[in-house]
Amino acid sequence: MTEHDPRLKPDLAAEAAETPPGLTARQLSELEFHRSHAAARAEVIDLPVSTDIITSSERRPWNAYWSLYDRIMAAGPAGKRVLIPGCGFGDDAIRLAMLGAEVSTFDLSPESVEIARERARRAGQAGIDFRVMPAESMADYSADHFDLVVFVDILHHVDIAATMAEVVRVMQPGGTIIGDELYTHSLLQRIRTSAPVERIAYPLLQRFIYDGETPYITPDENKIDEAEFAIVRAALRDARIDFFGLAEGRLFPSRPRWSWAARIDRALMDTAPEPLAARLGSRVLFSGTVAK
Repeated sequence: MTEHDPRLKPDLAAEAAETPPGLTARQLSELEFHRSHAAARAEVIDLPVSTDIITSSERRPWNAYWSLYDRIMAAGPAGKRVLIPGCGFGDDAIRLAMLGAEVSTFDLSPESVEIARERARRAGQAGIDFRVMPAESMADYSADHFDLVVFVDILHHVDIAATMAEVVRVMQPGGTIIGDELYTHSLLQRIRTSAPVERIAYPLLQRFIYDGETPYITPDENKIDEAEFAIVRAALRDARIDFFGLAEGRLFPSRPRWSWAARIDRALMDTAPEPLAARLGSRVLFSGTVAK
């Protein structure tokens, strides 16, 4: 952020001026994008975190993100040491703290951390431990420390092998990993990047799915594919894997008015054998015990 909200504490503004040392070219590119994004979305600091996903008795099992929280709450996060790589503007960290977890989180962007920490303070969750670091090198955390790690749309921004190695290192033996990530099978991705789709179909669908808004996509990100997800899966024992999004997010938007279509979409994916679902899905929800 080139200018700081005068309502922020001076130490937050100072931290946002820092750049983590020793970053790779990809990390620097990601950092530049997220810094610009934080500057453009500075008003988020005044928006309270939505809590319906942790308080509502009416669940949405057809939605991957709501299903993620179903698994988080079933894991009983209260009193556990929880790590959330890539805090963004802090929504998930704040919600986990509201559920009673001892939350540690970080982001590559000091500006995002600045916003997230202030939002946490305003939400009465100032005890969250916010740091600035890359996911590939969690030097601030000691080995065998965390009971639960939660991934939310972060793995397609990072070196997955390095990140998962760090996650395994910092987790307690027997700890739980839960995640919801963007995904595409390499065969479908080749279709997606073919000339007719790339030049004609995708721009039209993108305008429809995002209501004409610019999608939040960094220059270096790619949905994780089956080879990359195999790295994640190798870190899990007793893995529970579910694929979402046959058409949701591809042919129609993930919005409340389309919930009827999302339910049908989920029913189709739920009945498909896993090898087929793994070829057709656009999201993967996973959980298991760390293989350590």
